[in-house]
Amino acid sequence: MTARITDTADVAPDAEIGDGSSVWHLAQVREGAVIGEGCVVGRGAYIGTGVRMGRHCKVQNYALVYEPAELADGVFIGPAAVLTNDTHPRAINPDGSLKSAEDWQPVGVRIGTGAAIGARAVCVAPVTIGAWATVAAGAVVTRDVPPHALVAGVPARQIGWVGHAGQRLQPDGDQLRCPATGRRYEIHDDELREVTE
Repeated sequence: MTARITDTADVAPDAEIGDGSSVWHLAQVREGAVIGEGCVVGRGAYIGTGVRMGRHCKVQNYALVYEPAELADGVFIGPAAVLTNDTHPRAINPDGSLKSAEDWQPVGVRIGTGAAIGARAVCVAPVTIGAWATVAAGAVVTRDVPPHALVAGVPARQIGWVGHAGQRLQPDGDQLRCPATGRRYEIHDDELREVTE
């Protein structure tokens, strides 16, 4: 199955778009970007130069994924979310000259397998979002997020844990249980581990 790219999308000739992926109206995919199989890049979304996306990712409408971001398999980026890449943003240098690509070093956001970034959330690089974590809509992430953590607010703080289905885990004795799948988890040294017995 080949990729579907709408006529109004702007995809660089050397960008790699995986089989079964869709790039929708007014989206821009820059030079050297790699998009895995079965991904969706929504209307007006931006995928920066050299961004790497795994398989089955969804980047919703008007989200901005700046280079050098790395998205593992199954990552969800909500509408109008932003992954930044400049820790000291300025339009000009101290001498007043226009800042060019040679005047700064981009840093990226890394997102683990299955993680979700809510609508209008901002991830301030360099941060790592752990596998299966959820960043609530409108949150501003300024530090790393552990796997399976649920974070919200400005700045984002952990408010709970989520399972593989994305639902908040519920207390069940000395364990946590996913209401959607029934999977059980335990917390060890501030890390969530699935109970596999």
